Amino acid sequence: MQNKDSIKNTLFIGIGLCLICAAVISVIAVGLKELQKSNAILDQQKKIVAAADLKGFYGTTESAFDSIEEKIIDIEEGLITDISTEKYDLSKELKDPSRYIALSSIEDIATIKKRENFSKVFLEYREDQLNTVILPVRGYGLWGILYGYLAISSDLNTIIGLEFYQHKETPGLGAEVDNPKWKALWRGKKIYDENGEILIKVVKGKVDNNSDMSTYEVDGLSGATLTSNGVSNLLAYWLGDSGFKKFLNNLKQENING
Repeated sequence: MQNKDSIKNTLFIGIGLCLICAAVISVIAVGLKELQKSNAILDQQKKIVAAADLKGFYGTTESAFDSIEEKIIDIEEGLITDISTEKYDLSKELKDPSRYIALSSIEDIATIKKRENFSKVFLEYREDQLNTVILPVRGYGLWGILYGYLAISSDLNTIIGLEFYQHKETPGLGAEVDNPKWKALWRGKKIYDENGEILIKVVKGKVDNNSDMSTYEVDGLSGATLTSNGVSNLLAYWLGDSGFKKFLNNLKQENING
């Protein structure tokens, strides 16, 4: 009779249990990875809807997001392409040297190092008229890259909202970019002056509402100067010539031409 307490049996059972546990953990890890990916996408959709303040009009986040058209644009040309949005993945774009440009230190005011050649944008129409444009923006804060969405009204110069869906800023300081009170300050702010110069920025301290510049300024985050500067810099980059300015100008021209 075989000794069940032998070293051979003990090793066999131990190895078997390890293999079973490893298999179970692998299955769980794969499942959780997909769940995390789905949750991340859902969170981004919520931020897009929140930035554009669409939930109140459409009733739910789901119906609001369903009203939005996703497009891929050629940033350099400022034109919409026929590239499938389903196949677009920013992380993959930034790994392929043929699909991004490396930025010099002078160009890279947002400290992102690379700028993709193609970007996903979001357009909301009402009665066949462009109502809202939502643009993805990113730039370095204090501890890392802030990723977010900027919503602009149909005049292509007035901000509806700014939402960040990922960042590493300090809780209670830079992380105040998530504070509803601070986010509410962005609504109605202007981006460009009459000459097309970008003036929108986060100031140090409070905005002087008696100043002619107040329409282009947002209160700074207390104790978070580098994060505040980071937000100003990322907006200056993505709303500039290397970012979405050409696309916005093309949309404006389309609106003028009907």
